[in-house]
Amino acid sequence: MNHRGVVLDVDGTVVMGDEPIPGAAEGLAALSDAGMRRLFVSNNPTKPPVAYVDRLARAGFDVAAEEVMTSGTVTTAYLRETYPDGTLFLVGESGLREQFLDAGLSVVRDPTATEPIDAAVVSIDRRFDYERLTDALSVLSDESVAFVGTDPDVTIPTADGLIPGSGAIINAVSGVTGRSPDCVLGKPSAVAQRMALDRLGLAPEECLVVGDRLDTDVALGERAGMTTALVRTGVTDEGALTDAAVEPDYVLDSLADVERIIGEG
Repeated sequence: MNHRGVVLDVDGTVVMGDEPIPGAAEGLAALSDAGMRRLFVSNNPTKPPVAYVDRLARAGFDVAAEEVMTSGTVTTAYLRETYPDGTLFLVGESGLREQFLDAGLSVVRDPTATEPIDAAVVSIDRRFDYERLTDALSVLSDESVAFVGTDPDVTIPTADGLIPGSGAIINAVSGVTGRSPDCVLGKPSAVAQRMALDRLGLAPEECLVVGDRLDTDVALGERAGMTTALVRTGVTDEGALTDAAVEPDYVLDSLADVERIIGEG
């Protein structure tokens, strides 16, 4: 297959913190030399694409904002389409709230607000506490309020190790409310698949997905009909690969090895 586009995970694939992962520069150069369209897709909802442009620049990579999509991007687009005039209750950080407000969405933090709430959006929140959990329970006790998660990542890789992600907060809210989310966006959701393909302007069979997570990166590609490659530079170890329910088409030591997949095209 002649791949014309690539969906690239960020953390654990291209960078760790602000530092480039060994082999990432060589891999990106090979993709550029092959003329492939790029889309960097992160399940971090807290920062807009421009923040990733700056972050990747600090690691030595030149990326345009149009080449970046996050779970915040996906969630904002979904909410604009589904609840354009609705009121949202957010369990999440200020960076996500600002993305919603910039898109013209109405967001409340007080569950006793006079206007009816249409959807509760739950995401990573490093100030999440008992009071906020109680607020979420109050809001989602109303079955008419939709329960929306930004992304399923229970943990996030950082330079200092793993930290809890959106999935951890979503699971806490789900546990106390007795409700499963009505939808969880970001990778590997159908909404994220569709947005990624629209951004690249390509058919699934023309696209390659490269990432370090089986349940998000590889699952997104597999479900969408793309070629999938897992890199060993992130969170997935040999044990996870052996027991995986999702099997990548390729396993690479690092992004540098992507050249052999391109060569097979």
